[in-house]
Amino acid sequence: MSVRAADSRWHRGDADGTHRKVLRARWRTASLAAGWRFPNDWGLPEVDEVCATVVADGEVTTALADLGRARARSGAGLDETLTDLAALHAVLANPAERGGLVAADPDATPAKLLRAVALAWADATLGDLRDSSATETLTGLATEEYLQVRIGELYRHGRRHDVHPADRYVLLVVTLDLSDVAGWPRLMAMILVGDALRRVFDGGETLAVLGPSVAAVLAERDAALPARAREARALIAERLGVDPQLHTARRADVRVERLPCGEEAARTLVRNVRRA
Repeated sequence: MSVRAADSRWHRGDADGTHRKVLRARWRTASLAAGWRFPNDWGLPEVDEVCATVVADGEVTTALADLGRARARSGAGLDETLTDLAALHAVLANPAERGGLVAADPDATPAKLLRAVALAWADATLGDLRDSSATETLTGLATEEYLQVRIGELYRHGRRHDVHPADRYVLLVVTLDLSDVAGWPRLMAMILVGDALRRVFDGGETLAVLGPSVAAVLAERDAALPARAREARALIAERLGVDPQLHTARRADVRVERLPCGEEAARTLVRNVRRA
């Protein structure tokens, strides 16, 4: 069901803005119930723009793209932003349930709307990073060159303090199979991978993109690493499962590569992983 079709019974004869207010209130309630973490930052001018567009039976994708950019600038993550979109769609798909609570289902949100919001969110998120040579512009992850710099720093530190990076650090490698994916979904896949990795590895690890379908995390080798690797795999599958065009890629290969003894061998490892 399209947004306009779902909401067609709502906005006929809306002359005083009552329907916009009701739609906004129902959307907010559904979004909070779905897990929106900070109620005070939910309301944005772009929310009202979306509501007005829906009530006027306008083309909602442009308004949703504006909202996606606004959510990114306000600090909302991609998962939270797409769940908020799912809450809106659930409200519009159930116009008769005005007095009740509807459940947000991201899998039921039309792909057209998901793409509009996700791409706008990514564009705003990466906007401040486009001039940084240490950062890959698409995903916001570090570049291969920056990862090589970090590895060099670890080995130099190890030599001075008589400790070996291989005893403390590993390279966690994430590889997607994008052989059956073409066009913009290939780009979107790596954006989603980057967002998932940032959520799991949020303790200062170096997160890098090494190719069109490969990302890596320079992480400490500790007891929590296996669980975090499993969490990353599950979260990537969840992110990619939102878009039907990415279903074949959602089973990411997540593996741990131990750092070798020598610095040059470690640099070679990174180059080899890039071509995997």
